[in-house]
Amino acid sequence: MFKKIIQTLLILTFIVNGQAQHTLSGKVVSDSIDLIDVEIKLNHKQKQLTDKQGFFRFENLQKGNYLVTIEERGFKKYQQSIHLESDKELTIVLIVDDSKTKIMDEVVVTGTQKPVSRLESAVPVEVFKPSFFKKNPTSNIFEGLQNVNGVRPQLNCNVCNTGDIHINGLEGPYTMVLIDGMPIVSGLSTVYGLSGIPNSLLDRVEVVKGPASSLYGSEAVGGLINIITKNARNAPTLSVDGFSNSWGEANLDIGFKSNLNSKIAVLTGINYFNYSNPIDNNNDNFTDVTLQDRVSVFQKWSFSRKNNKLLSLAGRYFYEDRWGGEMQWDKSYRGGDKVYGESIYTNRYEVLGLYELPTIEKLKLNFSYTSHNQNSVYGITPYLAKQNIGFAQFTWDKKINKHNALMGVAGRYQYYDDNTPATAKADKNWIPSIFAQDEISFNEHHNVLLGIRYDYNKNHGNIFTPRLAYKWKPEKNTVFRFNAGTGFRVVNLFTEEHASLTGSREVVVLENLKPEQSYNANLNMLKKWYFNNGGLIILENSVWYTYFTNSIIPDYETDADKIIYKNLNGFAQSIGFSSNVDLILSNGLKASLGVTFMDVSKTENGIKSQPLLTEKFSGTWSVSYAIPKWFVSFDYTGNVYGSMKLPLLGDLDPRRPYSPIYSIQNIQCTISKIKNCEIYLGIKNILDWTPNKGNPFLIARANDPFDNNVQYNPDGSVMSTPDNPYALTFDPTYMYGPNQGIRSFLGIRYFLN
Repeated sequence: MFKKIIQTLLILTFIVNGQAQHTLSGKVVSDSIDLIDVEIKLNHKQKQLTDKQGFFRFENLQKGNYLVTIEERGFKKYQQSIHLESDKELTIVLIVDDSKTKIMDEVVVTGTQKPVSRLESAVPVEVFKPSFFKKNPTSNIFEGLQNVNGVRPQLNCNVCNTGDIHINGLEGPYTMVLIDGMPIVSGLSTVYGLSGIPNSLLDRVEVVKGPASSLYGSEAVGGLINIITKNARNAPTLSVDGFSNSWGEANLDIGFKSNLNSKIAVLTGINYFNYSNPIDNNNDNFTDVTLQDRVSVFQKWSFSRKNNKLLSLAGRYFYEDRWGGEMQWDKSYRGGDKVYGESIYTNRYEVLGLYELPTIEKLKLNFSYTSHNQNSVYGITPYLAKQNIGFAQFTWDKKINKHNALMGVAGRYQYYDDNTPATAKADKNWIPSIFAQDEISFNEHHNVLLGIRYDYNKNHGNIFTPRLAYKWKPEKNTVFRFNAGTGFRVVNLFTEEHASLTGSREVVVLENLKPEQSYNANLNMLKKWYFNNGGLIILENSVWYTYFTNSIIPDYETDADKIIYKNLNGFAQSIGFSSNVDLILSNGLKASLGVTFMDVSKTENGIKSQPLLTEKFSGTWSVSYAIPKWFVSFDYTGNVYGSMKLPLLGDLDPRRPYSPIYSIQNIQCTISKIKNCEIYLGIKNILDWTPNKGNPFLIARANDPFDNNVQYNPDGSVMSTPDNPYALTFDPTYMYGPNQGIRSFLGIRYFLN
């Protein structure tokens, strides 16, 4: 679970209560991470694992001396003597001497495709454990990412709630999403697949902001998100997590592990989510939130082999039935012109595996295959699509003196077909790749990483994406990193641009679109301060610059009735600064604050403008306080977003052209009085913010979704009439935040180790 370590911050809080019988409780923390499933021994007899918040508790103890021992893999053995006395509460904070033990630092793999300490990685990687997502419980990882600084889940439609993930102000297609390092969330699944990744299979999420194309391919232009699943051998025997809220949403996660024998462990995760309660609080006769019925089943097999060679195989099946539309819609209206609705059936399965060859050299084979079928209608417009993606990658990890090299070859097969005019015949494409990187350690203070990737795309020829990273570590708790690289992206209009299917806008492609290219550089600084009383502060700052050529930004503004696609006659850029501060104190208080300022723009024919749905700044925060003797903890989380330019339908459109600054805040209380069980309850969106406030409406022409009563001028533009004074057509794409207002929730977690 933990890598070999250089320094340890270990906080143990012991509380003694009662007269004849005593209780010994505590918490184990490394940096700002609660350490779960760490075995605590008392007098070498009693044993207990820390729970999901890092707590342990021994009850019914007698007065006297006790020896607390930690013998966890990745540690040096640690012991501490404790004396229990009656009528006295004792709190002890221990900081283990750096020279006598090692540090429990997160192991990251996303930045370089190698397991390495986060502090030693040449590429800045942010790590988020399950405890982070539990501070604001959600039914899927897509929503959970809203509390990551610089990352914004963006909803793109008021009716079916399609979404993507923005990193540092860049559109969702610039973000690559991986599962266990495999690029299986792309194309069709970028629209709906993200909401189907259950939390039950999550070990951690690693986020890289900036270029990663030299290792992961052309989609990793703005950054990537790697969702790493649990190792079956380290997972709890049983875990159950279920919650419901006052809107009627219900979510259930079940995970269980079985050891078939001493060499094979199997982890199974099941997620079910249901929302079947149409709500129309903004009184437009359309559902405020899409109704959903989805199930996801995941299974991962882990095998023990000689010399600790890796072998694992995993699979997931996902099914979802979702719809949004007029409140009186039901399936009998699907595809008809009587009552408007958007109905999407999704069938998807994934297979992924890892095999490390039984050789002296470190040779690994990764592979994945996905099949995604979408049967959907948007009003009377059907969209039937199928996508298959096969991927295999072979790598050789070799260390020679000061050189730590990684070389590999990869192959990607893509099949895509749909019923739109843009796909006259199925698109089949093989993309072979070869890549190499070398990290050179000059000394303990200076590292340089050089990398390059070559891809061949039959439609666009040879693609080279180089990469450079430099790490300077002036002292053990301070790291500076510089990264630079290029990116390359091919646009898939109908799989990435939902607005081309919903509403009445016509899609116009003015030219044969050329692939986008990007050039990116960022500078990162990470600093840690340790205090004698057990406190810790972590400060991380980053600045970045990304420049795009041949940028393809859908044009909603030239003609209110069209979406125009063409390569930008100029350039686009993203410039920004972000800062994160994490604080942990020995009294149980933890806080995290993140802010991001950015300037995302496009310049065409010498004129600079702001693209749609890009904020100037954003912020996130979380404050947690635990009271172990009361078995309770509190979490206050929130985010704030700056103003964004919004898609209007013409000069007469009365809706706001820019969104206001808005904030969504949540509070939660977790009670862990019962062994192996947590009860959590709270309120989401306590400010009751929704995007309709300050707007006369959100969905244009919600009263006439099939545009039966729209009249047109001779030039094809919409005519202003008494029935349509603002000259609008039906359009649900005026969307920049969630429509759910204040709501309460209640849940329970049970786990058995």
